[in-house]
Amino acid sequence: MKQIRPAAVAGSFYTGQAEPLAGEIASMLADAARRLEKPATLPKAVIVPHAGHIYSGPVAASAYALLQQGRDVYRRVVLLGPVHRVPVRGLALPDAEGFATPLGVVPLDLEAMARIADLPQVVRFDQAHAWEHSLEVQLPFLQTVLDDFKLVPLAVGDATPQEVAEVLERLWGGPETLIVISSDLSHFLPYRDAQRADGGTVRAILALRGPLNHQQACGGTPVNGLLVAARNHRLKPLLLDLRNSGDTAGDKSRVVGYAAFAFTEEPNDDH
Repeated sequence: MKQIRPAAVAGSFYTGQAEPLAGEIASMLADAARRLEKPATLPKAVIVPHAGHIYSGPVAASAYALLQQGRDVYRRVVLLGPVHRVPVRGLALPDAEGFATPLGVVPLDLEAMARIADLPQVVRFDQAHAWEHSLEVQLPFLQTVLDDFKLVPLAVGDATPQEVAEVLERLWGGPETLIVISSDLSHFLPYRDAQRADGGTVRAILALRGPLNHQQACGGTPVNGLLVAARNHRLKPLLLDLRNSGDTAGDKSRVVGYAAFAFTEEPNDDH
């Protein structure tokens, strides 16, 4: 029997029943699509937040609404998010063949996972994935906007930007490969302080300027790796949405910052 990682945070970070979950995702995507600034080409990479869907889902939807245009293009999703519960040195792959959500099972790309297994910063460590929400909360969105894809899930712990970028380089591929980085921004600042702090972080990301620290972005480690790869590949970043939990859930006394970005490949210019 194939080993499937069961949904660990369904019912807490997002709705645990398939039909209402599908309805909520569809509603967030429709709302995001109405206000979306669309780049000329499909994104190669996105950064999306990973709090509970009621908090960060509308912001994440800004990126996923854009990815719907690549429904028939993307076949592999390389998904990186920070570990919150179990420390790990490097980037952890699971010992599984699929990740489950209430919307079904996402198959893992075992061939792509084998392609990075020899790197010293890549480890097999199921415990890093067992209760990790930063990856799981992205899956219902991906299952909704893409048709036929396989997943390479990496739970990122202590790693340098170069170590993360080396993994991304191995898996870079062509238009069929999408990179998704899961990260929130500042944590538990008053509303106005968070706006100022997150504004500075956004400017750094748009300038492809790192490294970010974990006060700026809890997923700073995978974000920093993407920034290295984005500079190497001349990706162009675009801010899709910037809000915080005070905007989406009401309480402005202590908020968490959320942003969504798309990174597109610049057309070749030989002139």
